[in-house]
Amino acid sequence: MRSRTGATPGAGWIRDDAGNAIVEFLAVTVLLLIPILYLVLLLGRLQAATFAADGAAAEAGRAYAQASTPDLGSARAVAAVAIALRDQGFDDVEPATSLVLDCSSVPCLQPGSDVSATVQFSVQLPFVPSFVRSVVPLEVPVRGDSVAAVDQFRGH
Repeated sequence: MRSRTGATPGAGWIRDDAGNAIVEFLAVTVLLLIPILYLVLLLGRLQAATFAADGAAAEAGRAYAQASTPDLGSARAVAAVAIALRDQGFDDVEPATSLVLDCSSVPCLQPGSDVSATVQFSVQLPFVPSFVRSVVPLEVPVRGDSVAAVDQFRGH
């Protein structure tokens, strides 16, 4: 039996691999590179959220501890949280609801007391399809805590 080229079977048939490299590249891209890229983007977003929460808590505590009245301190703390969150691209987070302030003394802002600030919000996972929503949580909670000291020698 002869093939189309006139050679007998098994006598040096050359297998044509043209086009296989493209198919293999596409398979590797879809199976490996796209999930890795998603993971890198997600981890970058979570890291930015962590920086935002920690920075916002530190600045809120500092702003509150340096204020002359608790009301002024609360307003400054919320403004500091808003700036820190906006700086990292979290414009959709409400600063007033994500901030919790607590004083170590009553009334607040007594010389030598401490002010603790906690900023907590959730980071939405991007591009999660609806059929995965029942298995994978759609948001990751992020929290930042800080304690600021009220100046012991402050004047009232």
